[in-house]
Amino acid sequence: MTENPLLYQVENHVAMLTINREKQRNSLTPQVIAQFMDCLDRAETDDHVRAIMVTGAGDKSFCSGADLGGAATEEGKDSFSRYADLLKRMVAYPKPTVARVNGYCLAGGMGFMLACDIVVARETAKFGTPEVNVGLFPMMIGALIFRNVMKKKGMEMVLLGEKLTAQEALEMGLITRVVPFEKLDESVDRILGALIAKSPIGLRLGKEAFHHMSDMPLNEAVDYLSEKLVDVVSTQDAVEGITAFIEKRKPKFKGK
Repeated sequence: MTENPLLYQVENHVAMLTINREKQRNSLTPQVIAQFMDCLDRAETDDHVRAIMVTGAGDKSFCSGADLGGAATEEGKDSFSRYADLLKRMVAYPKPTVARVNGYCLAGGMGFMLACDIVVARETAKFGTPEVNVGLFPMMIGALIFRNVMKKKGMEMVLLGEKLTAQEALEMGLITRVVPFEKLDESVDRILGALIAKSPIGLRLGKEAFHHMSDMPLNEAVDYLSEKLVDVVSTQDAVEGITAFIEKRKPKFKGK
């Protein structure tokens, strides 16, 4: 029986999406991309899910990018636009997303990683955009790279196609945390635990507001966010949170 190339599991308010192609370095196929979109839709409509965790199977690769074996076929070319749609979906996703980088994160895998809100990587993980080494170029993920790092550092990475260490990726601003090899799960679990304890509606409204204001001029962005703060303050969770703070107890958020 053929294994499912993408695993989906919900546990303790977290939807875990695992690219299950360890022998192929968790590379992307049109099927994986389609299933990823379906799982994101499923998690968004599941009120039990408060956060998303993305990772790859095994200990060697998070995601090595597209399966180049079919890249030049018509199906492979069609998958480019599907991958672009997936990146846009993840960047604007209403629930918090965490990338658990367990190994190599290359090419299209960089897009997956950069589209997540928080990225935790093992100290042994490697990052890079090696597309130039096979006559290609990291097109779609460039939009995310240059929204996270300084232009010249980003250009150096994409033009040379060299692999970066986790520490170098952290210093560039590509990822948020680097942890010892054996501490990856503990660190990710701690972050996910903190996220699911927050107000679901507060996080959703905040993420949506930040996404929409990202390209606005300063004055327009401040005015827009002021309006959106009114929406957040008007939620039942905000009332509960403020009340709990005054009463010196933990809030009980219901996502309303």
